[in-house]
Amino acid sequence: MADTVLYEVSDGLATITLNRPEAMNALNVAAKVALRDAVRAAADDDAVRAVLLTAAGERAFCVGQDLKEHIGLLAADRENGSGQTMSTVREHYNPIVKAIAGAAKPVVAAVNGVAAGAGFGFALAADYRIVAETAAFNTSFAGVALTADSGISWTLPRVVGPGRAMDLLLFPRNISAREAYELGIVNRVVPGSELRAEAEKVARGLAQGPTVAYAALKESVAFGMSSSLEEALEKEDELQTRAGSSEDHAIAVRAFVNKEKPKYLGR
Repeated sequence: MADTVLYEVSDGLATITLNRPEAMNALNVAAKVALRDAVRAAADDDAVRAVLLTAAGERAFCVGQDLKEHIGLLAADRENGSGQTMSTVREHYNPIVKAIAGAAKPVVAAVNGVAAGAGFGFALAADYRIVAETAAFNTSFAGVALTADSGISWTLPRVVGPGRAMDLLLFPRNISAREAYELGIVNRVVPGSELRAEAEKVARGLAQGPTVAYAALKESVAFGMSSSLEEALEKEDELQTRAGSSEDHAIAVRAFVNKEKPKYLGR
């Protein structure tokens, strides 16, 4: 992976770190390509059982598009008439969000500072969000005359409701960590000095858990959000059959009966 994104796998946990702290982890083309490749690698690697998405520095998790680079790319588009700049949604943002949300393993986002635009979208695509007390969220798009991307048009209304989502999209503002918790945007708020340790503890715990069951939980919740009760019940039957056939389920049952702590294999 490029230096703009760091990638490490240890004991079943893949840690992906946005690494442009001097630019508030803004997404230039190199960072977007590296992040896309990293989340795909983590999603496709059977040895990876959980993912931790975080960022270097204290000011920002990710402020979205690198507008300094973006200005130059727009100017080039006007000169050559290519219109390639906005293909970044199709080529970068969409694959990143699909890999995070679609990974058959839990993804934890540790938000250390401002998460704006696509940075907000990537955090929302994760399954669990732990944030520093000083973190903040901002949709940002309307502020630069753009519409929602990075999955926010789908994720944000499902988290806060369509009315509140439109308010946050039409009138971008900083949402504090505490307000984000009250709105259901984040799962846990911790002091900044404790963020990395707490996020790693959660993510490593998930990496040692029943991976097949976690994957089924992700799939069932995503399916249930847009299906009828009857369809959701059928999906639950399908996924429970899969989970019940896993080695982890057999291990869990034996451990329960024997009053032992289960040691899952992730299969």
